Amino acid sequence: MLSAKSAEVVEATLPVVGGAIGDITPLFYDRMFAAHPELLRDLFNRGNQSNGSQRQALAGSIAAFATALIAAPDTRPDALLARIAHKHVSVGISNDQYRIVHEHLFAAIVEVLGEAVTPEVAAAWDEVYWLMANALIAIEDRLRAETAAAQHLDPADLWRPYTLVARYPETDDVTTYLVRPADGRPLPAARPGQYLSVRAELPDGARQIRQYSLSGVADGALRFTVKRATAEAAGGPAGEVSNHLHEHLRAGDVLDIAPPFGDVALAEGEGPLLLASAGIGNTPITAMLAHLAATGSTRRVVTVHGDLDQLSHAFRADLAQLTAKLPDAAAHVFYERPLGDWPAGRTGLVDLSAVDVPAGATAYLCGPLPFLRSVRAQLLAAGVPAADIHYEVFGPDLWLGQDA
Repeated sequence: MLSAKSAEVVEATLPVVGGAIGDITPLFYDRMFAAHPELLRDLFNRGNQSNGSQRQALAGSIAAFATALIAAPDTRPDALLARIAHKHVSVGISNDQYRIVHEHLFAAIVEVLGEAVTPEVAAAWDEVYWLMANALIAIEDRLRAETAAAQHLDPADLWRPYTLVARYPETDDVTTYLVRPADGRPLPAARPGQYLSVRAELPDGARQIRQYSLSGVADGALRFTVKRATAEAAGGPAGEVSNHLHEHLRAGDVLDIAPPFGDVALAEGEGPLLLASAGIGNTPITAMLAHLAATGSTRRVVTVHGDLDQLSHAFRADLAQLTAKLPDAAAHVFYERPLGDWPAGRTGLVDLSAVDVPAGATAYLCGPLPFLRSVRAQLLAAGVPAADIHYEVFGPDLWLGQDA
């Protein structure tokens, strides 16, 4: 992995580089988008660029990778790399774009740190970057090849046209969409917990990509669910794609969709499960419950969900129905501001002290980052090993590098 000489230099300079990441990444993106505006128009999420979250995610991934190399020079952080690789393949990142990133990232580093970037320092961080980039390229090539072979697609272009066959509301701001391949070919294989990438053409001609968790398969169609992102919820401009889909997508319309990806998917087995979500994070959890019910699973399943109130709770009826179909399952719901009579012990944020966490449980979490941090801490305190806690966060992953 990282050479001894470079490891020494990276360890010595990691605090300086890490401390300056907040200045480096905005400059990097500004430089790259000025040279390649098509990347912002058709690849990167413009909303996440506007509110800065994507920039934080990049910083987190590089710092996490460098830190992992220093801590264990002979061990590749595959969990970190797999998560990034699935995201990259799902949106169509190509190998040649790593050179574009390298060019503008290192120019930004030099501009911010100036004389501190000696030839020795530049060479050491160059080694870090290409170790990460080449590892990701190898993983992504394999993912593309496997997916293309399974679905008889071109590895260089995994997008397929899908026809919207139905849409229906879950709540006032959450809608479920059912889509089938427009070419009549079979549905792609999907594991419960994975997500689709949807490419939408917006009024200004941009073809923006968003990822939405599968909420299941119904009537020979893939089912994905979208929450309309308001400006307040998005921390910046209102969600371009979510609002476009809510306002304009109708039955019979065709849109481009990439195959299901995602490394956080329900694993087969017989052991107990704890499935925890908050808000629209229950989308992949619903897919997991539907799979367990459809396969006649006898596993012990404890589902925990937190929401604002009953009207905001998407899949509320599904949770009750699917839990009732499982022979050894229980559901616990917490509302921050419940409507009408509601048990006092279930008011407020998710509190696992009120839940019987099964011994030996494998946990799957999905929701906003504060929720993930809180529930993960509670599970660790309850004795669930870190290796048995898996999480999916919607939007850029600002938690990269943590043991999750």
